[in-house]
Amino acid sequence: MKNQGRIILVTAFLSALLWSCAKNDGIVNSLSLKSAINQSALNLNTAMDAISSSKAYSILTVTDGTQKSASTTDSNYRVYITLDTVKGVYDYKPVPKTDRWGLSLIRYFNKASDNSKMIVRMPLKKVVNPRYLREYVPSDSLLTNNFSIAVSGYHNNYNSYHDFDYILASEISVDNVLAGNLNINYFVSPTLGIKYASQYAFSSSYTADYKYESGDTTVSSFTITGDNKVLYEEKLLTVKIDTGRFGREHQYILTIGDVQIIRKSGTKAVEVYVNGLLQPDAVVAIVDKVADPEASVCKKRDIQITFEDGTTSTVSALIGNSIENIKTLFDSLHSVYFAAYVVDWIAYDIYYQRN
Repeated sequence: MKNQGRIILVTAFLSALLWSCAKNDGIVNSLSLKSAINQSALNLNTAMDAISSSKAYSILTVTDGTQKSASTTDSNYRVYITLDTVKGVYDYKPVPKTDRWGLSLIRYFNKASDNSKMIVRMPLKKVVNPRYLREYVPSDSLLTNNFSIAVSGYHNNYNSYHDFDYILASEISVDNVLAGNLNINYFVSPTLGIKYASQYAFSSSYTADYKYESGDTTVSSFTITGDNKVLYEEKLLTVKIDTGRFGREHQYILTIGDVQIIRKSGTKAVEVYVNGLLQPDAVVAIVDKVADPEASVCKKRDIQITFEDGTTSTVSALIGNSIENIKTLFDSLHSVYFAAYVVDWIAYDIYYQRN
C-alpha cells in the first residue's frame, strides 16, 4: 500500500508539472506582438528621455564648427601623432587676441602639468559652441573650466584619405562629475577596406554604438542598449555572393526590445519575432520614403505593422518624438564632431608646436 501511495503521489506530481509547462508554453506562444512592441517602445522612449536630457548628449551632438585644416585633404599630407607626443594637462585661459587665420587653438590653453594622459579642461560653453573656440570676448574671462576630457588612448596615423588609422579612448566630465566615455576606432586601408566603431557610454546604464565594416560581408549597425539589453538596433548586412556587379544579398534587421523584424533582399516577406519566437501571422510592410540602399528608420524608412486586433501603426509613430533624437544620436556617433574640434585640433597644434 505504501508503494502504491508513492506511485500515486509521483504520478500526480508529474501530471501537475506537465500541465504547468504546457500552460506556460501557451502563454509564451500567445504573446501579443502589440503589447510586446508597445512595452519595448516605452522602454526605448524612457531611455531616450534620459539620454537626450543629459549634458553628455549636448556635447556629443555638437555639429557646429570648422574643419581641421585644408592640409588634411592634401594627398601628400602625412602625420603620425601618438598619445606620448601630446600628453599633459591643458587648461583653457582666454587671451584677447587671435592670429590672422584663426587656426591656432592651443594659444588659448596653458600646459598646467605633465600627465600620462592628455587632459583638456575648458568651459562647457565653448565646447558646445565650437565656432567660438578661437574667438575672444571680454565675458570669456568669467567662464570656468567646468568641462574636461581625459584621453587615455590616442593614435592618429594619417597617410591619405584612403589610408589611415585613428584611435581615441576618453573619459568626459562636467562640473567634476563623470558624464560618460567616448571611444573611437577608425581604420581605412586601400587593400583591407574600412572598419569604424564609435561608442559613447553615458554615466547612466545607457550606451550607444555605431559600427561599419566593409568586406565580402559589409555590416553597418547602430545600437542603443540599457543594462546590457538591446533597446534599439538597426543592422544592415550586405553579403557578396558572386563577382557580378549586382551579386550581393541584403538583409535588414530592426530590433526594438523584445521584437525583431527581418527582411532579406529578393523577397517581400518580412519575418517578425517576439522573444525569439516567429510570429507567422504578423503583417509588416517596410516603406522606403526615398530609394536608398542603406535606408533605415534613422534615415528614410518607416515600418507599418498590422496587429492581431486589426489595428495598424508605424515604428516612427510608436517611438514618437524620440525618433528625432535617435536620428541625431546616429549622426553624431557617425561623425563625432566635437572630438575633432577639441581633441584633434589641440593635438595637431601641440604636435606642430603652433601657438
